[in-house]
Amino acid sequence: MKVVVIGGSGHIGTYLIPRLVRAGHDVTSISRGMSRPYAAAAEWDQVHQLTADRSQEDRDGTFAARIATLQADAVIDLVCFTIESATSLVEALRNDTGHLVHCGSIWRYGRSRKLPIREGSDAAEPPTGEYGIQKNLIAEYLKSETAAGGLVTTSLHPGHIVGPGWHPIGPLGNLDPSVWTRLASGEPLLLPGDGTATMHHVHADDLAQAFEKAVGRRSAAAGEDFTIVAPSALSARGFAAIAAGWFGQQASLDTGSWESFRESTPTDYADQSWEHLNRSQFFSIEKASALLGYAPAYEPDAAVLESLRWLVQHDELPAAVKSRLRN
Repeated sequence: MKVVVIGGSGHIGTYLIPRLVRAGHDVTSISRGMSRPYAAAAEWDQVHQLTADRSQEDRDGTFAARIATLQADAVIDLVCFTIESATSLVEALRNDTGHLVHCGSIWRYGRSRKLPIREGSDAAEPPTGEYGIQKNLIAEYLKSETAAGGLVTTSLHPGHIVGPGWHPIGPLGNLDPSVWTRLASGEPLLLPGDGTATMHHVHADDLAQAFEKAVGRRSAAAGEDFTIVAPSALSARGFAAIAAGWFGQQASLDTGSWESFRESTPTDYADQSWEHLNRSQFFSIEKASALLGYAPAYEPDAAVLESLRWLVQHDELPAAVKSRLRN
């Protein structure tokens, strides 16, 4: 098939583009041209590369029409964040494209009520924050578009994406790199709350697998939404204990109120922690496994460790972390 990937040079595209090429598809990758894939792969030599500033072209009203002229069998949209952008693309593709596969987010769901959270259930509260609200609006719009006989669509909703090339969400639910230094050194780590809040990660290659399968199983994926995560989730306390073991340490964990945590944590990192831990999410992958054949290869801790090793190898973490990380 002729497959167009919007946002193909980022976290997901690094793994997805080579997968699509190996599957025999004719692939076009569209990006702003400001980043390169995180991992080199020979398959990129067979990819058509186009440059586009989606934000500007969306404002100009030209982006969606430009994608439609490519006459793709499938369009994979990895960088759509507003209902207006999604609507514009759907209306342009409706008569010219066979399948639109959208990248959503688990933050289309709010705080957990029942675990695991399943698609279409009442197991989570409504989304909070503009990002999650928009992702949910897009997912519902796509579902209704296909149900009404319009464009065939599918939305995939990944957990916290992790892989070599970027910093993972850590045990405190944020991107603070000092967490790894403290765990490596055996220093106390303050957890907000009681440490039982959960986070659900997914390796970027497992997510890429799901997109590849959604394209290959269009009839099963048509009009559906899928949560794409690792087979298990990590509690903040469990995550910290596992990570400390990577450095030959036992985690020294303290717990305290969110107020005390905020007093000792930079504002940006404290806000990230609240966003991730307040939701305390854990999702089912039964639907994706049954309809798409989704079979994740990575447990969440293994995915984070792979990311951490890459950061150490590329000197993006302090020497204390590098010297103590076990092989």
